[in-house]
Amino acid sequence: MPLLEPKAGALRPRSISGPSPDRVPPHRVGGTPEPLRTELTELLGAEKVLGKVSDLVRYASDASPYRFVPQVVVIAEDLDDVSAVLSYAHGRQREVVFRAAGTSLNGQAQGEDILVDVRRHWAGVEVLEEGRRARIRPGTTVLRANAALARHGRILGPDPASAIACTVGGVVANNASGMTAGTTRNSYRTLSSLTFVLPGGTVVDTADPLADEELARAEPALCRGLMAIKREIEADPALTARIRAKYEIKNTTGYRLDAYLDGNTPVEILRGLMVGSEGTLGFISEVVFDTLPLDRELWTALLFFPSLPAAAAAVPRFNEAGALAVELMDANTLRASVSVEGVPADWAGLPGTTTALLVEFRAPDAAGREACARRAATALEGLDLIAPVPSITNRFTSDPGTISGYWKARKAFVTAVGGARARGTTLITEDFAVPPSRLAEACAALLELQAEHGFDAAVAGHAAHGNLHFLLAFDAADPADVARYGAFMEAFCRLTVERFDGSLKAEHSTGRNMAPFLELEWGPGAADLMWRTKRLVDPAGVLAPRILLDRDPQAHLRGLKTIPQVEAVADPCIECGFCEPTCPSEDLTTTPRQRIVLRREMVRQQPGSPLLDGLLSAYGYDAVDTCAGDSTCRLACPVGIDTGALMRDFRHRRHGAREEAAAALAARRFRAVEAAARTAVALAGRIPDRVGDRLLEAATGAARKAVRPDLVPRWLPQIPGAAGRLPVTRRSGAAAVYYPACVNRIFGGPEGRPGPSLPQALVAVSQRAGKPVWIPRDVTGTCCATIWHSKGYEEGNRVMANRIVEAAWGWTAGGRLPLVVDASSCTLGIAREVVPYLTPDNRSLHEELRIVDSVVWAAQELLAHLEVRRTVGSAVLHPTCSMLHLGDVPQLRTVAEACADEVVVPDDAGCCAFAGDRGMLHPELTAAATAREAAEVTARSFDAHLSANRMCEVGMDRATGRSYHSVLVELERATRP
Repeated sequence: MPLLEPKAGALRPRSISGPSPDRVPPHRVGGTPEPLRTELTELLGAEKVLGKVSDLVRYASDASPYRFVPQVVVIAEDLDDVSAVLSYAHGRQREVVFRAAGTSLNGQAQGEDILVDVRRHWAGVEVLEEGRRARIRPGTTVLRANAALARHGRILGPDPASAIACTVGGVVANNASGMTAGTTRNSYRTLSSLTFVLPGGTVVDTADPLADEELARAEPALCRGLMAIKREIEADPALTARIRAKYEIKNTTGYRLDAYLDGNTPVEILRGLMVGSEGTLGFISEVVFDTLPLDRELWTALLFFPSLPAAAAAVPRFNEAGALAVELMDANTLRASVSVEGVPADWAGLPGTTTALLVEFRAPDAAGREACARRAATALEGLDLIAPVPSITNRFTSDPGTISGYWKARKAFVTAVGGARARGTTLITEDFAVPPSRLAEACAALLELQAEHGFDAAVAGHAAHGNLHFLLAFDAADPADVARYGAFMEAFCRLTVERFDGSLKAEHSTGRNMAPFLELEWGPGAADLMWRTKRLVDPAGVLAPRILLDRDPQAHLRGLKTIPQVEAVADPCIECGFCEPTCPSEDLTTTPRQRIVLRREMVRQQPGSPLLDGLLSAYGYDAVDTCAGDSTCRLACPVGIDTGALMRDFRHRRHGAREEAAAALAARRFRAVEAAARTAVALAGRIPDRVGDRLLEAATGAARKAVRPDLVPRWLPQIPGAAGRLPVTRRSGAAAVYYPACVNRIFGGPEGRPGPSLPQALVAVSQRAGKPVWIPRDVTGTCCATIWHSKGYEEGNRVMANRIVEAAWGWTAGGRLPLVVDASSCTLGIAREVVPYLTPDNRSLHEELRIVDSVVWAAQELLAHLEVRRTVGSAVLHPTCSMLHLGDVPQLRTVAEACADEVVVPDDAGCCAFAGDRGMLHPELTAAATAREAAEVTARSFDAHLSANRMCEVGMDRATGRSYHSVLVELERATRP
């Protein structure tokens, strides 16, 4: 048994409310049943089959209000895997659902049998024709695709609010549109071609000139059936007119019947049908988009009105003026968005009926923007605008920061409102469209209907296109509340269809919660055509049954998930998935959303149940140990949930008294610890490489077994040698106090790289710029406390946090000089993370300190006084996660641009997960976190590989095989006389 075994039962939830009616039943404790597990393992390989009960639970939830636990999860790597799974399902009469990001709002990404993950291995963008087109794999996020296109001044047409997380495959499969797409810029209208796999395994590339010929050979009955339906529709003028009319406004209810009118061949018809088919007709493996110009000149305003109908009535003015976006937000939405960083706090006091319109014009150049401004001014004339709180201006602006803030509030609609809902309630997001000319009338009717059923929903949406979203919260564990929701849905659907002839789903696609109402909207004839289409393409019913078509009138009430209360920091989570693309462990173990989903399932279970024990046994490694603790999830989460902080708290809970005491002792005697660490690194460096690496790996491996693998770092060949002596500096005349982080006092720079160390470089460039810095002689034995903070050692954290603040107070003469810190994680630690652990007196001292990252010091204080004498041709940057928290990435780029003719930040740059020593505790975590960034970096050559944190540089060295060093070392070389 390891010397410091984690405290038994420490991760068990402190309050278990189960057994909950929707808990995973006890018989599922073994995970994937036999022979399903063995057969799929033999077919695909064990690494592609996830069968633990914890795996099934974490994939059971998505951003929707539904929860269905699959029998097995398959991680498909390529088309061969997809075809193999489809063939297996056909032969065994099983069902298959494809899942990418899991951001859909209606349960489209959930299955009860075989769930296939098509995100992990399915990312990639190829820019074509100088950006006019783009070939994109389905697991690529919209944000990532647009980042690649932006360099060419282009953008995708669809622009969903979830672009940070949703994938292109999901966008196409749902025909999601967003703020500006309307009916002309959505996937259906901007797709050039796509490649898909039919349920029978046939692969179709619609761009292939021989595609129809090959499809006719492979699937003759399908081709005949599609053309028969086309002829039938075209022979019915009334039906043809009805179909055309339905798509004059946004509509994603059911299959795209206009595909039969727009396509002239079976392949062309299938190309249209696949858009919005929600994975029920095939798997979309690749798409080619016709892109649109990225107009960068903006003219934007947030305009406030006294009521929802008043705001809706103003929409036609801005449509006629040529606004690209007219977004509506009601008072509930505006008030909830104050939880979003940067949103004015006084919005919390907005009157109950206040409604805002976010209006944006876009133009390619300044002259176009001026023309937009004139049209906007005309549209504003005579409007009844209000300003009930001081932050409201009701003015148009071109300021990027202000505009970004407006959009941040708008895009956080679902998550911010959901985060503010009552604890324990389930969130429903509805999405409908009416003719834009009837928007004001529809708003009034919606408010009346909500009041009638006792709901106070939040309303927002794409007002320019007559498309509104509203959110309802109810208790899915209370049958009466579920019945209330069911009654409201019935009335709402009839109102939308019978009074407004609207679309029950405008852009979120049909999904489980609207499938029972499809016939209400389309009528029995058109609905029957959709059922026939499904039977033609998928006669065995293998793909995603009950997701788009369902004859059960109560289907939308089946599988509603309860939201049991968990730790307070995680409780607001609506499981939207925005956090997942930023998470270093996304492709290794679990994501922030999944960590919370698993926690909620634990609370649903009965105390002492074997299934609960199974979830707990997996949670230690899958959730706690492999969390990098970088908290970038908090930056992505619209309501600021810091799952990293929760995992650090769990680490603390697992510590025994002996372990906490040892950590606190290390903090108190850190001078000796630091000296010992530097000596050990120096001795390791004297051993010949091959012998030394094997010897040190064996020694640390034995120590890991004896003490605990999550406490003792593993030796890695990339570990640098020992640091040299710190340079001698003078306090007199210093412009700043320079604090070399302990990592830079212990470890040296890249092996074999000539030139100064980081401390020498920073001292030199500061002196060169006429802003000398002083290194206190007693920095040894102090630390930013991140070592203890990241591992959850509270007493050690408290000891070091107070020590560093007291020392910094003295060094800086009570805050009169700035404290320049040379590692971004340490800057973050001293500036922010130490604060909760300070005594009241030291918290007061901390408020007077000016803590500056060394890269910011160089960008803002030194560069203007330095002469650049030489540059490298190209440099690639690795911005650290700490720099993201601090907002220092622009300064990193500024310094790099002074040193290199070309500076590249990889589109897939993210947290390296080295996290101090976590990359040595769990090297597999850093390998997974850096894989995509490393692929970008190694795809071409660079003259310099730069970052701003020594251990992150080590992590990137290991990931890429390239040698990373500090951007400040490069700045010293560039400005050296």
